[in-house]
Amino acid sequence: MSDQISRKELIKRFRALGYSGPFSGGKHQFMKKGKKKIRIPNPHKSNDIHISLVKEILRQAGISSDE
Repeated sequence: MSDQISRKELIKRFRALGYSGPFSGGKHQFMKKGKKKIRIPNPHKSNDIHISLVKEILRQAGISSDE
């Protein structure tokens, strides 16, 4: 398993889990599913997100890494 995922792939996978967005909001964009709301990291030069941050986003969303 790679230690990074592209922002585009992260958004694609959250959409597959039923999230809509991303939407603009304050400093970060976010995605929504019902009452759940997760922040999506802003794009950076490399546009890749380290797996540790992805795991934190999954934890906050209540999603197992298997999903």
